Order: sequence, then C-alpha cells, then structure tokens
Amino acid sequence: MYGFFIAGADLLQIAEISRVHRDGEGSLQGFQRKEIRHHVQSIVEFLDGGPVLFPNAIILALSPHAWFLESRGGKPGGDTGASVAGTLRIPLPSDGTKAAWIVDGQQRSLALSRARNKDFPVPVVAFVSEDVSVHREQFILVNKARPLPPRLIDELLPEVRASLPKDLAPRKMPSELVNLMNSAADSPFQGLIRRASEDRPEAVVTDAALVRVIQRSLGSALGALAPYKETVTSAADPTAMYRVLVAFWDAVREAFPNAWGLPPTESRLMHSAGIEAMGTLMDRIMSRVSPDGDLRRHAAESLARIAPHCCWTSGRWPDIERDWNDIQAVPRDIRLLSGQLTRLDHRYSFARAA
Repeated sequence: MYGFFIAGADLLQIAEISRVHRDGEGSLQGFQRKEIRHHVQSIVEFLDGGPVLFPNAIILALSPHAWFLESRGGKPGGDTGASVAGTLRIPLPSDGTKAAWIVDGQQRSLALSRARNKDFPVPVVAFVSEDVSVHREQFILVNKARPLPPRLIDELLPEVRASLPKDLAPRKMPSELVNLMNSAADSPFQGLIRRASEDRPEAVVTDAALVRVIQRSLGSALGALAPYKETVTSAADPTAMYRVLVAFWDAVREAFPNAWGLPPTESRLMHSAGIEAMGTLMDRIMSRVSPDGDLRRHAAESLARIAPHCCWTSGRWPDIERDWNDIQAVPRDIRLLSGQLTRLDHRYSFARAA
C-alpha cells in the first residue's frame, strides 16, 4: 500500500473511473455508480469558496506497472518500521489507458478536476491490484459503512465555523434556532426537544421535525421566516426568526394546553407529523400579520378560532376521515393534516379577517 499526495487536477490523468454496466453478453463490468452532478457541483463550490481543509483521501487501485524506489539515507529516531519513504512512479501509457482505478472518491475526483485551483494537494491511499473483483470488494467495504444520522449532523452544524458545502450550509441556521428553542427560558419548547446528544424522558419533540419546519419556511417565498434570511444586500436576522417562532409556538401551547408536552403516542401535536403540519400553518398565519402588529396576539387569535375543531389527543378529523392517532410521520399524512389545518384556518380565521 502507498500513501502520497497528488494535485487534484491530475487524478483523472492517471486514474480511470470504472462505471458499472453490462456488456453485449450481459456480463457485469465495472463497479462505480454514475456521476451525481449536484453532489459534484456542491464540492466544486466548496473548493472554490476559499481556503478549505480537505483531508479526505482518495482510494486508488494501482497497476503492477507502477514502481517504487526507496529513498536512501538514515531514518528518523522513533521510526516504527511500518513504512518507508521513497518515490512512486505511475506510468501514463501512450495508448490512453490508465494505470490506476478510483475505488473510492469518484465524485470528489470529478470535482477536483473542475475546481479553479488545479494544484490543490489531495491525499491518496493506493493498493496494487489489477483484479476488478478486488476493486469491487474494497468499494463495497468502504461504502457499506452506515452514514452519520442526519440528526447528529444537524446538531453538530452550529458548532462548525468553517465554510460548508452547499448541501449542508442551509441546515446550519435551522439547527442553531432549534438549539436556542430547546435551551432558552422564554421558549415554549424549552427542554422538550430531543437532540442526538441527550436522552431525556421529558423531551418529546424530534429535533429533525423542527429543523424541517424552519428550513421550509426559510426556503419558501411565502414562508414566515423568509423575510429574515440572508440576501445579497443584507445579513440574516436570526433574532427576528426566533421572535416569530416563539410567538407562534407559544400561542400553540396556549391554544392546545391539553395536548402540549405529551409524548407523541398521546398527542399528535407533539408528533413529527403534527409539528410539520403546524409549521405549514405557521407560515400561513404569521405571514399575514401587519409589520407593526403583535405577533403573539395575532397567532393566538387565529389559533383560538380553529382550536375547537382540532383532534390532537382524541376524536376524528372529519374532512380527511382519519382518527387522531392514525396520523403518521409520512409525507402523505403530513400533507393531509397540513391541508386540514389550512382549510380550518381559511374557514374560521382567514375568511373572517377578509
């Protein structure tokens, strides 16, 4: 095995991406999946975003035609004998074939080839084998590891100060707000949110549901939090976002006191489906409050009108013909419940306001 650094742009000069396919006789060839364009572009943007730390090694399989020449001279004190220094030479055949194959890191390799900095040094770990079955074996072993749980990633993001890839950056602000809602004394969710780092019996709301509520609100043009997100000319205003969230959810706690704070098995308001459906209602209610209006009072008045018609702990939602405890945290049920709450709001609150 060899460990070395190479300019990122040179990776695809020496290594081939052996994509999985079947030949004319139906035999399986290669092992790599297709390029994931949005993932590659996200890495390119991360690399082009400024000084970055990129310690993720690319794993290569090398042709036996590569050769190694050990360096002469004494070894440093304390050397364990596990490795030797020297020069690894990888041939570039004149017929266009490659002397190496990418076993892990094809998306990163593609991104590195397209990044502005063509000299970006990348760590590589390589083993010698031309046997595609060995390549496949290592590919499976490397990629079978269970990915980090999204909830753990979300909780860690607020502690990361470096620039983040495009797919992670939008999750940072929602997670910071969820942290604050779980810890602040003026938050109705104080101590009620389950985070990956804690295991408390009184925490009944899954943090992932609230993160999704905030993400959707920030991402929608009609979202209640959208006016406070970062733009080209202004910075994000997390204080204003938090103020909207506290005002709405505090009004929810007041409107449904018998459903608040219970385990999801006893209250669908605390269930992920209820949280996400109420998030849709939050965008609807809080986006129509006047600029100088009382956020808390506006939310409380709107929710008080629909409260008698909600079935969080018993009964049956009439318009969707579902018992209260039949609602599950699946997209279809969340859409059904969101639609039910929206209709109730239009019928009893929005129509009266009009």
